[in-house]
Amino acid sequence: MSAPAAPFRRSDTGIGSTAPSATASVTSPAVPAGTPGRRRPALDWRVRFAVLSVVWGFSFLLIKVGTEAYAPLQVALGRVFSGAVVLGAVLLLRREPLPRGRRTWAHLAVAALLLNAVPFSLFAYAELTLPSSLAGICNATSPLWGMALSLVALSEDRPTRRRFAGLGLGFLGVLTVLGAWQGFSGLDARGTALALLASFCYPVGWIYVRRTLAGSPSSPVALTGAQLGLATLELAVVVPFFTAAPGGFPLWPTLAVVALGALGTGLALQMQYGLVVEVGPTIAQTVTYFIPVVATAAGVLVLGESVHWNAPVGALIVLAGAALTQSRPRPVRA
Repeated sequence: MSAPAAPFRRSDTGIGSTAPSATASVTSPAVPAGTPGRRRPALDWRVRFAVLSVVWGFSFLLIKVGTEAYAPLQVALGRVFSGAVVLGAVLLLRREPLPRGRRTWAHLAVAALLLNAVPFSLFAYAELTLPSSLAGICNATSPLWGMALSLVALSEDRPTRRRFAGLGLGFLGVLTVLGAWQGFSGLDARGTALALLASFCYPVGWIYVRRTLAGSPSSPVALTGAQLGLATLELAVVVPFFTAAPGGFPLWPTLAVVALGALGTGLALQMQYGLVVEVGPTIAQTVTYFIPVVATAAGVLVLGESVHWNAPVGALIVLAGAALTQSRPRPVRA
């Protein structure tokens, strides 16, 4: 779910390459697969792909459990703090320095706001009134928002019939999820709007990152660790003004928030970087299409949430549209 502030190469096409959660697929500067001296991962990439899908899919359930005891801003703060601790430990083990330069840190502060502090808070607020399964489906619209914005903001992303068709299909899926034909009756408008706004924040943040941090000499891990640290500071300043101190630290909500940050915002990013290096960003980013499936299953099976037929059907249409916007026509062979 969390989107790392990894530097893009200028040849990358489409902010639509974002992975969910919130997350975006990255072009990692790490050593390519097959390079001599690179250690083979202990687990097959398919196993790690499945684990990543489950971790990010369960993130929405963990948010829901966390909000049972903590205010939404506190859930977001605990999440970025836990993620920052994990990535900080990774940097210490690697003896890798944080990024340098005031300009880089200023850009990372904006990225932390757009990619972490704001969307994490919005999702937590949304799930006060919204089932976690529906929040996960709303998150799947992020690639659609990203493609729509990239056609306007990024000159290298040329509009094509295929992309326009994908956008149209995707937003038809959104209307299906929301039950537009029945006047959106029974829908929590505020929670849905907050979840969609959170999903919209990710591509906005990625466009900013792409324009300001492309070509940074720092690794994705260093950039993301610094970004989460800044997000922690940003939320730490805000939380005392808008929330009261928690009356206690119940076990399950506390574990949910810690797992949300340590696993979904920390270790999962490491796993994604490894997938990008080993199998490439195209395959790695398809994790986007499994997240709403896992989120819906988790909400129904674990939390007992009810799902109407239009939610999974609309989610499939959204994912089909997102896949179409990211696909590339095959070159014509002479």
